[in-house]
Amino acid sequence: MRKKIVAGNWKMNNTLDEGLKLTSEIVNMISDEVRGDVEVVLAPPFIHLTQVNKLISGVDKIHLGAQNCNDNIQGAYTGEVSANMLASVGVEYVIIGHSERREYFKESHKQLAKKVDLALENNLTPIFCCGEPLEVRENGLFEEYVCNQIGDSLFHLHDDKFSKIVIAYEPIWAIGTGKTASSDQAQEMHATIREFIAERYGGQVSENMSILYGGSCKPDNAKELFACKDVDGGLIGGASLKSRDFTDIVKSF
Repeated sequence: MRKKIVAGNWKMNNTLDEGLKLTSEIVNMISDEVRGDVEVVLAPPFIHLTQVNKLISGVDKIHLGAQNCNDNIQGAYTGEVSANMLASVGVEYVIIGHSERREYFKESHKQLAKKVDLALENNLTPIFCCGEPLEVRENGLFEEYVCNQIGDSLFHLHDDKFSKIVIAYEPIWAIGTGKTASSDQAQEMHATIREFIAERYGGQVSENMSILYGGSCKPDNAKELFACKDVDGGLIGGASLKSRDFTDIVKSF
């Protein structure tokens, strides 16, 4: 049985006070309303991590995530945060390879592979993002594009390590644009990813891997998306900044 996961990526939003208020609202709503078997991940900005962790402590369904980690163990990398630093403050998940990191910071497949390795070495679960821009979608090469992202950054891993990865498919053309892949488009791509993984690691590893959808998932489309055979949850951006919307997405299974 694959794990159902809804992760909230707050990106560069919320002051500390705003973030703690949002966390408290989510904790109360999840505790009161969510009865299903779903794992919730909150990925606030780095400065929020320690205090958010205190608020979610003892809430079985809610786990702490980070939005990124550096691809070095330690050293003279001003402004960066390492995987072992994240682990030291209670982080359990870390988002790696988000499309914004790839685009704005030019993160390469090789660099992302190093981040994945360091995350796993520090017992963090990578949420590895992949997805295609609009021009790749329109020229019909999106399956090859996404599979190359996965293969180049993850296929160096042995089965036991690879099995600890969570994949998040994020069609870049549907992030922050208000556009959403149809449920058929999402299912098609998730199935392609699962088949690609099965070719390398076998059916058991592939079938047990959680693959999340990460493109403008909202309360009004989450239920349809999550009903797809190969969609195991969502990596939520804008809607994760509203406690009611985020909780309703969590309840969409």
